[in-house]
Amino acid sequence: MLIAEKAVRDDEVNALFRGLEGLGGLVIAASGGSDSTALLLLAVQWVKRQKRPPQLLAVTVDHGLRPEAAAEAAAVKRLANRLGVRHRTLRWRGKKPDTGLQEAARLARYRLLGEAAARAGYAHVLTAHTLDDQAETVFFRLARGSGLGGLAGMAAVSFLPGSSGRKIWLVRPLLHIPKARLVATLRAAGVGYSEDPSNRDPQFTRVRLRALMPLLAREGLDARGLSRLAKRMRRAEAAIEFSVRAAHAALAPAAWPRRGPVVLDAAKFIDLPAEVGLRLLGRAIAHTGDEGPVELGKLEALHDALLTAVRLRRTLAGAVITLVGDRLSIERAPTRRALAHGARAPQHSHTPKGKSRFTK
Repeated sequence: MLIAEKAVRDDEVNALFRGLEGLGGLVIAASGGSDSTALLLLAVQWVKRQKRPPQLLAVTVDHGLRPEAAAEAAAVKRLANRLGVRHRTLRWRGKKPDTGLQEAARLARYRLLGEAAARAGYAHVLTAHTLDDQAETVFFRLARGSGLGGLAGMAAVSFLPGSSGRKIWLVRPLLHIPKARLVATLRAAGVGYSEDPSNRDPQFTRVRLRALMPLLAREGLDARGLSRLAKRMRRAEAAIEFSVRAAHAALAPAAWPRRGPVVLDAAKFIDLPAEVGLRLLGRAIAHTGDEGPVELGKLEALHDALLTAVRLRRTLAGAVITLVGDRLSIERAPTRRALAHGARAPQHSHTPKGKSRFTK
């Protein structure tokens, strides 16, 4: 149950959208729920105060998963028209996956929002993620064993996932605003909103974790506390990223070859702090391999093996990692066809457990 909160004040609105002044246009992701409806309402209030107001385009994505979605999109369109905002409804077409439905829907939504922005000639998409969403994200990732980057939560500004070609910015202006304040804002304005029943469906992990949040809050770990943790993790993340860039510059050429090999000085690599070395290794594998980002647990296992190995040859995420002497190389793995015609399979060789391959 939402705790009674005050509506977002007029003097807060400018701060929410600071940095977006003077842009040609903004896409507002508007599902019809309380958060996105409040975002649309607040964006209109802000635009009216601008000397050179950006054009607003409200976009509703109908995932085709619920019969009520079409009526909800129509309600958003009516509200947008009343507010003087253009509106488009986009539909996620095609076969839906049997598993991972929420994640697939999220990626489809971002893709469609990015396409709408590109067609309109805009470079910014605004979503209504709140303080509560940030807390749930941190809690969800904590339960999944995420690393430091995952516990940093959602960034206020980032690139839109899945956008290709032209870069589209994803902006979350409400990330520090509790959901209850947005509901209070809509009530004060007399604006209605829809409720998505999937937000209460316990078959989804986020819904089950959300039910635990009041228990955590009673122990002092409320949404603000989890959001504060995310902020501190982002600060630590920035420091580590600085170190990773410095390590890259010290151990390898600034521009890695397209398909490799990426060659690192093994002795210097092993002397790196573990988190820095782990990230540098992961990026080299993602750069040369053909299977995308590496699963963290597998990357950690490889990194641990490198710390004690004299010789090592291992395949991971479409890349071959080879350690011989003081040379650590990462290159594209041969195709299955090449292996069938005589390419050598990965080999492994380690020093006795607990011993380092380098002495101080």
